[in-house]
Amino acid sequence: MNKKKRCQWVENKEEIYLDYHDNEWGIAVYDDETLFEMLILECFQAGLSWITILKKREAFRKSYDNFNIEKIVKYDENKIDELMNNESIIRHKGKIEASINNAKIFKQIQKEFGTFSKYIWSFTDNKILKDTDENYLTKSSTSDMIAKDLKKRGMKFVGSVTIYSYLEAIGIIDNHTKDCYKY
Repeated sequence: MNKKKRCQWVENKEEIYLDYHDNEWGIAVYDDETLFEMLILECFQAGLSWITILKKREAFRKSYDNFNIEKIVKYDENKIDELMNNESIIRHKGKIEASINNAKIFKQIQKEFGTFSKYIWSFTDNKILKDTDENYLTKSSTSDMIAKDLKKRGMKFVGSVTIYSYLEAIGIIDNHTKDCYKY
C-alpha cells in the first residue's frame, strides 16, 4: 500500500485530522460562509487543540444554526444560556459571546468591503503566502497586522496566533512542508 507522505504534524493522526489536512487545510477559500465558519471555529480553538474542534465541528454546526450569520447576530441571552448548557460544544462564555460579537463585526466588514473575502485577501494583495520555513511558525507580520485590525474593529479572541492559524486554515498561508504530497 502506497502511503501518502503528509506534513509531520498530521502523520499517524486520526482519520478526521487526515481528511482536514488533505481536503481543507491550506486550500484557498474565497467563500464568505466558509470564511465565517472557520473564523468562529478558530476563535473557539484558542488555547485548545485543533483536533478538539474538529471532533466538535458538526455539533457546532448544529448548535450555531449551520453558521448562519443572520441568525447568529440575533442570538440573545437565552441562546447564550442554551449554548452554555450544550455539552457537545466548547462551553466558554467569553468565546460564545465573542462569536456573536464577531459575527456582527464580520457583517460590518462585509458591508464596508463588499465581502469579507475581499477584506481578508487584501492583506496579501490576493496572493497565497508560501511559508517554506518548515519550523511551523505560530504568527507572522501578516497575522499581527490582521489581528490588530480585527481587534480595532471590535473582534475578540483574534490574537495573532489565532489569526495565523486561521490564515493557514483558509489557504492564505500555505504551510504544507516540502515532503508533503500537498506541497
